[in-house]
This record gives sequence, structure tokens and C-alpha cells, in this order.
Amino acid sequence: MKHTIVKFTFIALTSSALFSGCTNSATPNPNSGAQTGAVVGAIAGSAIGYNNSGRHSRGGTAIVGGLLGAAVGAGIGNAVDNSNPPPQNTGGWE
Repeated sequence: MKHTIVKFTFIALTSSALFSGCTNSATPNPNSGAQTGAVVGAIAGSAIGYNNSGRHSRGGTAIVGGLLGAAVGAGIGNAVDNSNPPPQNTGGWE
């Protein structure tokens, strides 16, 4: 039991590090909320799905939870991105 939790946590953290590398932090992106929401939602959804399943179907519920979490997280992030005002060029440091 402990070994599977450690393995699942390692896989979740590794995948989140890989997915967060897809965002470009050199230039600020005002529309990165959807990407961040999808990654966080996928991790949270897969963890919830894994922990709320029977003993024999943990992998399937973790996958379904991850997919649903990614969709909900991306939707929330997109709504946040749409509610933010567009960035303005103030002529400062660039």
C-alpha cells in the first residue's frame, strides 16, 4: 500500500513538472490560467479518483478523474483568463 502511494505521488509530481515546462516564463503570458488549471485539475482529479475507488479499479478511476479534473481546471482557468483585463504596454523595462 505504501509503495503504491509513493509511486503514484512520484508519477504525479513528475508529470506536473513536465507539463509546467510547456509554459513559457521568459515572457509573461496573460492567458496561462487555462494551462495551469488543466495541470492542477488533472493532478487533483487523478489523486481523488485513485483514493475514492475500490481495490481493483484504482487505475481506471485515476485516469477518469484526471481527465475530468483537467477539463474542469482548464474551464475555470479559461474563465479567469477571460475576466482579466488585457496587459498594457507602459513603456517600461522590456
